[in-house]
Amino acid sequence: AAARAKAPDGAAYGGPQVAAQQHAAYPDIKPLVVATPPQDEMQRAIDAARAMGWEIVASDAASGRIEASARTRWFGFTDDIVVRIRPQGTGSRVDVRSVSRVGTSDVGANAARVREYLGKLA
Repeated sequence: AAARAKAPDGAAYGGPQVAAQQHAAYPDIKPLVVATPPQDEMQRAIDAARAMGWEIVASDAASGRIEASARTRWFGFTDDIVVRIRPQGTGSRVDVRSVSRVGTSDVGANAARVREYLGKLA
């Protein structure tokens, strides 16, 4: 969060208007519901993040939150990722957000990252 606050794009949530734009552009990206209980899903989520080469910045099993960063392939920009794991029935709901620290367009890199990650967990 501290690194994000210093970034040109900041950490402020864009609000419902930005959420609507993201949903329109990427309607396939949704939370993933899995049969694994949250305490087990947390380790699976960390393992998948590491397998993708992400740097785990923080993880908190009690709150079901993972914070990580990844570098873009072409220019080496840093993108920030947050994974949230919540109980859902006897399993878990996994929400993922990925955002660039700089620039106004990521050319779909963050959406591709989220898709790949959710695919590894599915």
